Amino acid sequence: MAKKTRVAAPAGENPRRPCPCGSGKRFKACHGAGDDVIVTRPFEGLAAECDLVALREFLPSATAPLPLKDAGGRSVTLASVLPGASAALVRPGGDVLLGMQVQTRSGDLSADLARALAWGLAAEPGTALPVVGPNLTGVDDATRLQDVLDADAPLDLTLHTDFAWWVAPEDGSEPTAEVLATVERANAVIMPTEAVTGEGVRAAYWVDTGTKAHLRWVRPEPEDRLVAALARLQARGQLGLGEGTKYAGSFRAHGLLVPVWDLDREMHASEWSKPVTDFAAGLEEALADTAPLTSDERRARDALAGKQVTLR
Repeated sequence: MAKKTRVAAPAGENPRRPCPCGSGKRFKACHGAGDDVIVTRPFEGLAAECDLVALREFLPSATAPLPLKDAGGRSVTLASVLPGASAALVRPGGDVLLGMQVQTRSGDLSADLARALAWGLAAEPGTALPVVGPNLTGVDDATRLQDVLDADAPLDLTLHTDFAWWVAPEDGSEPTAEVLATVERANAVIMPTEAVTGEGVRAAYWVDTGTKAHLRWVRPEPEDRLVAALARLQARGQLGLGEGTKYAGSFRAHGLLVPVWDLDREMHASEWSKPVTDFAAGLEEALADTAPLTSDERRARDALAGKQVTLR
């Protein structure tokens, strides 16, 4: 069952804040205007949940085949961003692409993606869906990704260094100057990003922001349990990833917590595999510890709470 939260503004709540649905609108002009419900953990129950959150929030240029239960022989690809920030598009050859980093018009991102998928499977080749939301013609609003995906299948993500994959003229024609200019502009703002892999490591990504390097690691555990484990490690002086690293804090996104570390920018992304794998083993031990937090661990937990922000 998807976790839902009613978002009618409580007393004292700032109605001018950004709406937590991710629309980019102010709360009072979006879900704060009525009795809508926001699903705070839209991908719950899917093995791909952590990678879906990463695709939505911070992977600049990435694609993955969508593991559908039945695609009817069609190729469907999930992407971080599509040309024009489209919600979906259909290639001239019939392949369907769905965008993750898009504006939405409902409080359930999973349902919006399912709507975009249904639209794409029915749309004509060469067409695009600018914005997705309820009441798309011929689309069942009750369907969610959980209804159409293989829930146990992970995402086979490919991280790209640019947006050249946007250009796939299947009819043999050359891309126009306008299309090439769009790709060039998109390429100019990409931050180098690579997956960090290892035993017990999933959905961990190294990123070079130009001034710093970070590790962003989407974690599947409930927040209270994860924060307690991080606090145990902090109290032992084991929260870093090695010399020259620093735990920077965490952000919440779509019901999950994403810890972030500052890294030595001189080291290549691949060099972080062992430190992150070693940390994963220590984190698993801390997660398995069910004893009450000590006074030092409680102080560490309180300090960590001050380093958390919410994106969605």
